[in-house]
Amino acid sequence: MGAKTSNVPHFLPYQGSKRRLAPAILATVGERHFARLFEPFAGSGAVTIAAAHANLADSFVLSDSLAPLAALWRRALADPDGLADAYTVLWRTADYEGARTTYNTSAPEAALLYLLARCVKNAPRFNLAGNFNQSADKRRHGVEPERLRRSLQQVAGLLHGRCEVRTADFAEQLRLTVPRDLVYLDPPYQGTSQGRDRRYHQGLDRAELVAALEDLNRRRVPFLLSYDGRCGERAFGPPLPATLGLTLLELNAGRSSQATLSGRSETTIESLYMSPALG
Repeated sequence: MGAKTSNVPHFLPYQGSKRRLAPAILATVGERHFARLFEPFAGSGAVTIAAAHANLADSFVLSDSLAPLAALWRRALADPDGLADAYTVLWRTADYEGARTTYNTSAPEAALLYLLARCVKNAPRFNLAGNFNQSADKRRHGVEPERLRRSLQQVAGLLHGRCEVRTADFAEQLRLTVPRDLVYLDPPYQGTSQGRDRRYHQGLDRAELVAALEDLNRRRVPFLLSYDGRCGERAFGPPLPATLGLTLLELNAGRSSQATLSGRSETTIESLYMSPALG
């Protein structure tokens, strides 16, 4: 296991991506091999890509409730060069506002990829109408097209013929799992899915998450869950119920970029929960 991050391809910039933490997350399952790995909050797909690189499972199921994101993943795997070509046009034009208008009108895959590459902190934001409303980061131009092309080709090659991408609610996908599978969940955290700091197109009710985890436990489906944590002295959310029987590990995610921008030096610690079926 323990593949170095630098050896694992990655094409989708996404705030909260587990690219750097993926080796530590996957190391928790030891030398086990699974029939399928489900990642129902797809995002950057960092854990799926790392697991495929490490040959952790026979096949992979990526899904997300954000239909344009799932469409972007399908295009990336089926037509990496075509997607790279379309991204290159947007990158050279450097018309962020135009790309955002295009995405909010018709949601083409390349427009979303360009917005994610150029927006502030690679952090997508959506208004109540579901429109992408994050601003451009004027310090960055997004990943250079040929570098992106190589990454897309590598990810598509790695997952070719063994990854299915679905547009679906996470609970719907979890009901399809069996004990020979592994589920990795990286849902919106409690402090960032509601209120003033709402960062996602759709929040997640804590009670709904707990009910889904209870069902996985009843069916003895192994899962790993990244959920909340702390930064400096601030906790992002209360621990999950002890009745779930989860093992809590704390992973060092490095210095907080937000704290650094505010003139503070703080380390982000992310919580990783292991299910009883992995014990």
